[in-house]
Amino acid sequence: MKFNTKTIHGGQSPDKAYGSVMPPIYQTSTYAQSSPGQHQGFEYSRTHNPTRHALEQSLASIENGTHGITFGSGLAAIDAVIKLLNPGDEVIATNDLYGGSYRLFTKIYERFGVKFHFVSMKDAASIEPLVNKNTKLIWIETPTNPMLNIIDIKKMAAIAKSYKVLLAVDNTFATPYLQQPLDLGADIVMHSATKYIGGHSDIVMGALVVKNEALAEKLYFIQNASGAIAGPQDCFLALRGIKTLHVRVQRHCENAFAVADYLHNHPKVAQVFYPGLTSHPNHHIAKAQMSGFGGMMSFTTAEGTLESAVKIVKKLKYFTLAESLGGVESLSGHPASMTHASIPKEEREKVGVTDALIRLSVGIEDVSDLLADLDQAFRL
Repeated sequence: MKFNTKTIHGGQSPDKAYGSVMPPIYQTSTYAQSSPGQHQGFEYSRTHNPTRHALEQSLASIENGTHGITFGSGLAAIDAVIKLLNPGDEVIATNDLYGGSYRLFTKIYERFGVKFHFVSMKDAASIEPLVNKNTKLIWIETPTNPMLNIIDIKKMAAIAKSYKVLLAVDNTFATPYLQQPLDLGADIVMHSATKYIGGHSDIVMGALVVKNEALAEKLYFIQNASGAIAGPQDCFLALRGIKTLHVRVQRHCENAFAVADYLHNHPKVAQVFYPGLTSHPNHHIAKAQMSGFGGMMSFTTAEGTLESAVKIVKKLKYFTLAESLGGVESLSGHPASMTHASIPKEEREKVGVTDALIRLSVGIEDVSDLLADLDQAFRL
């Protein structure tokens, strides 16, 4: 089954009760049992819910995995992965990652004895000196948030396997339409399904996909025991979002390339960070492991000041100034004061998250309107 067909039919079948084509919203907390312990596969909705199960099957299908596990947010999904570890274990993570991930790692799990190493992964070999007997997990984003760095998943997987370490990939920016980390050797794929999976800025959800039975059972146990589940209404909306994922992301990519090209040639822009540009340092890796370059990009103003960045985002009309990304509408953001404000300033600036950096989530509007919006915003 090809990907475009998987988004519609993958892991799905008509509802057994009445033949509903779309999985119904099972808005119930509990299920009748014929006798103690005898039920139809569902007993309590924290543990299992038919709508959530349908979504998890769909996610597994489009990521070429065998098991999907959904959570109440992307951070809850990441939290479940870290709960696989024990005090004294070590994690190697990219030094350019979502601020919420950094906060979870440093402010929550370091207190419980898990050690994190944050390192540039533009060159996969750079992590090997950090691997030791306590290393249990390598955590990467590619493309990264917000600098759009590209990490070679195949090379990272080879390193992880040689040391018998788990490799987890945050695939939020790329989506399964553009990149499938499990096929490249990753053990765990994570999504903030709030973003492109849902696609309409109306849910908050996280997801993990794996294809190892033992690993899946551990994560299902954590999902049930910790209870940070996704509700049936949100699961229904995410399923609906998946059915148009391929057509949405295709338009995101087309629009983003035009926007990146416009910014790359604009005199008031110092630098554009977008893997689709040949000037991107790891463009060749992106081209090899992705089928497109996505809808996300960042750029710095030529003035290089906080004031210049703030003026631009405040003047934008179609690029709404807001947190999050991946919806059908275009969004702008100022990472240093918004999504990455929880990272200390000196750490942010080491990886390029300066006060002059603006992040764009390019939507699926008419691209001429988006370019016109940028044009008027630059006329300060």
